[in-house]
Amino acid sequence: MKTGHNQLNPALFVFILYLCIYRSRQQNEPQVSPKMVCQQCSGAVLNGSSVGEFCSSFAGRVAGRCCLGNETSGRERIIGLDLSNCSLTHVDNLQEASAAFIIDLSINSIFNMSDAAFQGFSKLSHLILPAHMACPGGNSSWEKVELKEGKRLCKGQRNTCKQPGRTPANCPGYARCGPYGPGFFECSCADNYHGYKCLREGQFPTLQVLGPLGASTFVLSLLLWLTQRRKAKAL
Repeated sequence: MKTGHNQLNPALFVFILYLCIYRSRQQNEPQVSPKMVCQQCSGAVLNGSSVGEFCSSFAGRVAGRCCLGNETSGRERIIGLDLSNCSLTHVDNLQEASAAFIIDLSINSIFNMSDAAFQGFSKLSHLILPAHMACPGGNSSWEKVELKEGKRLCKGQRNTCKQPGRTPANCPGYARCGPYGPGFFECSCADNYHGYKCLREGQFPTLQVLGPLGASTFVLSLLLWLTQRRKAKAL
């Protein structure tokens, strides 16, 4: 009796098995909405509001309190957020809107806002706050700060790395400074450098580092799957 021709290729079998495990885990994991911030309070973005006008000019789509725009990959992201008149008393986590260009937090009794509330909001160019609040990062982090109709307007976020006297000195020699929200910066390795403090020259050894990690993850997933099957059969 011949063997080999009618048997499933071991590599193909492993790939199919891994795919089944991956899809099973995806189906079992709870699906969390990536835009919960859009439903933080009732209502929707109004056409005549600052965010509404911005959304119309950029051909965005209104979803609750958000204006959504398409990325080059085809996925939607939040480009505008209107949380005005939402009875907010504090602001601490708006990270779902970190790609927004405009955010309106006016007409709220906010008395506490985290210093890191807008960390990572490097694209934010127009922020509307209650009059009693200061612009994050201080006035020097914005091109223009003004009070108008009981609101504080913070316009044109400045690049922290390029502000006179505020150029971060914590980035090592082979790292470059990049804006990371009003008053914040981040250091990233320059081209052809990686590792601790960007001191290692050459390409990052992706295969050597991620290869064993991927293999370990696969083995653990396989063992978990086999354990679950044994438990199911036992029942």
